[in-house]
Amino acid sequence: MLFVAGVAEIAQLPPPGLPEIAFAGRSNVGKSSLINALTGQKQLARTSQTPGRTRALNFFALAGRLALVDLPGYGYAKAPKREAAGWQRLFHDYLRGRPTLRRVILLVDARHGLKPSDEEMMERLDAAALSFQIALTKSDQCGESALEEETAALAEALRRHPAAHPEILATSAKTGRGIASLRAALAALAAPL
Repeated sequence: MLFVAGVAEIAQLPPPGLPEIAFAGRSNVGKSSLINALTGQKQLARTSQTPGRTRALNFFALAGRLALVDLPGYGYAKAPKREAAGWQRLFHDYLRGRPTLRRVILLVDARHGLKPSDEEMMERLDAAALSFQIALTKSDQCGESALEEETAALAEALRRHPAAHPEILATSAKTGRGIASLRAALAALAAPL
């Protein structure tokens, strides 16, 4: 896994090449932690307890077959509103116009479920005809019955979204739960060997 670029403006995007998988979600949902768990590298994507740490589109190349893109979180961030609005414009411009973007992994905190900002994101992805898949993060922090209820509620919500991939993955960057399944889903989207 190799860091390729941190993009703060749309003009800085690397040329389209490898298939790209973007990781989106509310601030502090665990996007960077999940990327680190997927790659087996603890410090590849920078993590923080402070919402709004990721402030650019961070591109990582994986074995010359796939690019992972760590997106700024949407929702609350400890940053000036004008700066946060700039990240959101960049984020949405990228989602609308990237020809090599194959799927968005939409992270939802298993403890809290879908929020209105997640619903809004799913509607945007539907409108852009961008395939997305839900990954429940922090699944180690809720009981199995609560996780089953949340998964069932999400499955029901996804029926209203034509761009949604039907499989919901419960993950934990801390325990490794669901990491192998998510790797397999991403491998299916990678460039051939």
